[in-house]
Amino acid sequence: MSYDLIVIGAGPGGYECAIRASQLGMKVGCVEKRDALGGTCLNVGCIPSKAMLHASEAYDELSHLEPMGISVSNVALDLPKMMDFKQEAIDGNTKGVEFLFKKNKIDWLKGTGKILGTGKVEVTDSDGVAVVHEAKNIVIATGSDVAQLPGITVDEETIVSSTGALELKAVPERLLIIGAGVIGLELGSVWKRLGSKVTVVEYLDHVLPGMDGEVSKTFGRILKKQKFDLKLGHKVSSVEKTGSGLAVSVEPAAGGDAEVIEADVVLVAIGRVAYTDGLGCKEVGIETDERGRVVIDDQFATSLAGVYAIGDVVVGPMLAHKAMEEGTVLAEKLDGQLPHINHDAIPGVVYTHPEVASVGKTTEQLKAEGVEVNVGKFPFTANGRAKANRTTDGFVKIIADKKTDAVLGVHIIGAGAGEMIHEAVAVIEFGGSSEDIARMCHAHPTMSEAIKEAAMDVTGSPIHM
Repeated sequence: MSYDLIVIGAGPGGYECAIRASQLGMKVGCVEKRDALGGTCLNVGCIPSKAMLHASEAYDELSHLEPMGISVSNVALDLPKMMDFKQEAIDGNTKGVEFLFKKNKIDWLKGTGKILGTGKVEVTDSDGVAVVHEAKNIVIATGSDVAQLPGITVDEETIVSSTGALELKAVPERLLIIGAGVIGLELGSVWKRLGSKVTVVEYLDHVLPGMDGEVSKTFGRILKKQKFDLKLGHKVSSVEKTGSGLAVSVEPAAGGDAEVIEADVVLVAIGRVAYTDGLGCKEVGIETDERGRVVIDDQFATSLAGVYAIGDVVVGPMLAHKAMEEGTVLAEKLDGQLPHINHDAIPGVVYTHPEVASVGKTTEQLKAEGVEVNVGKFPFTANGRAKANRTTDGFVKIIADKKTDAVLGVHIIGAGAGEMIHEAVAVIEFGGSSEDIARMCHAHPTMSEAIKEAAMDVTGSPIHM
């Protein structure tokens, strides 16, 4: 077949690029080897993890309603049924993408894609049958894979990646997580709520590496309050299977005596790496960097003419919505339009409880760049809705340029932070100031009022603090 565009990978970036290109009149084929569309995000990542987070939070909340005058007895966990609930979420989303492919007349090229050169993609199906397709343009949207820890073999049964952690057959009595990043803390939250004793081992001296330092420090305290056992500044040197489970050797990152921690399940959550296996990059001269990511210019073009790349496989945060934005923007660029994407206005959310959300730059980044700033903060302990709901953990932090008052970064820890952050995204996208936020009317009583108050605090004039 001959196409205007072939997209390799049907994850969020790939399928959104394919759909937008088809809407713009292109004949599109999308290569995907999974049995379901949606990539890691819909099948074994974003969607199933959020379903489990939602279900486990509801289960946990039922056990803590007495202060509200609600007495609930005999709360029981049916894990197989919860897993069915998770699968329902997966199926609903993946079948939705399949419907959109049919609606937009996109050909699903089932199999593994390999680039043979400019304008040529070989697709090999599960039976080993290979077919070569031609395309005016090719987009690499192959995403990322779980990063491996040398010397520790993931079997997805007792030593698991995020994929296996979403498929456990029983609640582990003792769960040890290697890595205190987003994935580790989200999945740790799921199993902690369902009854696991959770230990988190992190090489750095703080949780959520890359987040604003004040946010990280505060969130670490919240996790300890939730009875997470945090082993910060430590590393795992080995995991050995024993008759009673797993023996995990943990030692200080700076050197020192090791200790052995017993666990039933170990989750390796040290991050993700760009996935280009079998794509043929080296053979056709597509340049990759020292971390295996495909090198692109500011138009998403690779070093091979007619081939582009987006999402987790290129530089930038490995976020589904970042890939989706890039997919749409690239499709419009190929159509001759002049769209833009502001990578400084891409939010990030940790779906724990409370949630953590951020957009823009951190205090540490701005200090390193030599930018002088004013900072405003407002705690949820002073927010009326948070008091009424007993969700007072956390705060809103707004960082503004000292000279221009332009908002450069917003960081939130709090219930519903993932929804609240989009106000800040809009302000940064349109070059707004902290005064703009401070002068916007916010409904009362809402958690979002804390954003207004934090903006007012940038100039030292909050009302409720």
